[in-house]
Amino acid sequence: MPPTVVILGRPNVGKSTLFNRLAGRRIAIVDNTPGVTRDRKEAPARIGGRDVLLVDTAGLEEAAPETIQGRMRASSEEALRRADVAVFVVDARGGMTPSDLAFAAWLRRQSVPVILVANKTEGRQGGYWAMEAYELGLGDPVAVSAEHGDGIGELHDAVRELLPEEAEGEDEADPDRPLRLAIIGRPNAGKSTLLNALLGEERMITGPEPGLTRDAVAVEWRDETGGRVRLVDTAGLRKRARVTEDLEKMSAAASLAALKECEVAVLVVDALLGMDEQELRLARLAEREGRAVVIALNKWDAVEDRTAARNRLSDTLMTSLAQLKGVAVVPLSAATGKGVERLMPAVREVYALWNKRVPTGELNRWFEDMLARHPPPLVDRRRIKLRYATMPKARPPTVVVFGTRAEELPEDYRRYLVNGFREAFGMPGVPVRLQTRGTTNPYAEEKAG
Repeated sequence: MPPTVVILGRPNVGKSTLFNRLAGRRIAIVDNTPGVTRDRKEAPARIGGRDVLLVDTAGLEEAAPETIQGRMRASSEEALRRADVAVFVVDARGGMTPSDLAFAAWLRRQSVPVILVANKTEGRQGGYWAMEAYELGLGDPVAVSAEHGDGIGELHDAVRELLPEEAEGEDEADPDRPLRLAIIGRPNAGKSTLLNALLGEERMITGPEPGLTRDAVAVEWRDETGGRVRLVDTAGLRKRARVTEDLEKMSAAASLAALKECEVAVLVVDALLGMDEQELRLARLAEREGRAVVIALNKWDAVEDRTAARNRLSDTLMTSLAQLKGVAVVPLSAATGKGVERLMPAVREVYALWNKRVPTGELNRWFEDMLARHPPPLVDRRRIKLRYATMPKARPPTVVVFGTRAEELPEDYRRYLVNGFREAFGMPGVPVRLQTRGTTNPYAEEKAG
């Protein structure tokens, strides 16, 4: 049996929307009426490269056992008893309720590992709303928008980290665990030709017609370093598109699905066309999902003025993709194979950075230097006092800054810290997450009890 992941939470926080999103298809009925889901629903799903049984539960209700609500809660409790991982969903936009606090306290007493999901965090204020979930005492919340698909990749990673070890022993510590790679890009950029060049064989059908790759593709090989690589499916196009716009829309949806399961994304850019809004959208999507990125500048052999082409690309990256500053660009020709040998070393390098952890002492020496060079600004004529920083996780590198009114840090100061971190610790092309937390201890009540 695959491991079981159960989704819990009070009614109308978006559990069924998240269930459908993770299952990859519409199974649970979604409606704004609380309590639409009355029975547990189950579906096979693939999360973080692992096959799981996903369970959607009725809303956790504080109600008498003989009522419908009471029976719904009993059903949810039974689902939790059988779970390997629990995903506790709260409505970040609506704020934490007494029910959320009560059920969080109950979950802390259970033996099942819990991932706290702050849903409905789309928009500029989303990250700020998610911070309120710290008071539940369940650790770092994963900010998502189940409706729009934001943050789902990070949720995949969080679930994977807590799943029981696979029979084959393919856990994160296994040095021979395959690197999960996605090759993304607009139709006809040369993705399939590049895959054939990496494999050294004609595995994929290629041609000038966009969208030839339509069925699921799962390919595994060893690169020149001797390490295993597994290509994550980037096709997923199941039906014939009538117009180019539909095809590109489907391609983007397939790329999003691939980004949720991969660790590194290779964005294939046609060097003759350059990087336009569609490639930028895919790169931003990869960054939003927390994936390391390498750009494969394909058809390089056909470019006449290479200096001008590189300058145009550099300008585009500098002005429109600052969040992946320093991303590796590998010029190559997938058709002739020239330059392809440089791609996987670049992938391995950015993958190592994506996994990099910075020791707390080293991190805080850097942090103190950043504060000394440029103290936090005044907000409402009051100084924000930042005290220290920690790095609780990598994949992607995530820095948490603690201090009085830290959550009020302006966006430009956040960028200053992120850029300084990336530069100081040499992390080009890697998404960096910066979270802020006030000095109130969310666990104080639990310890006191």
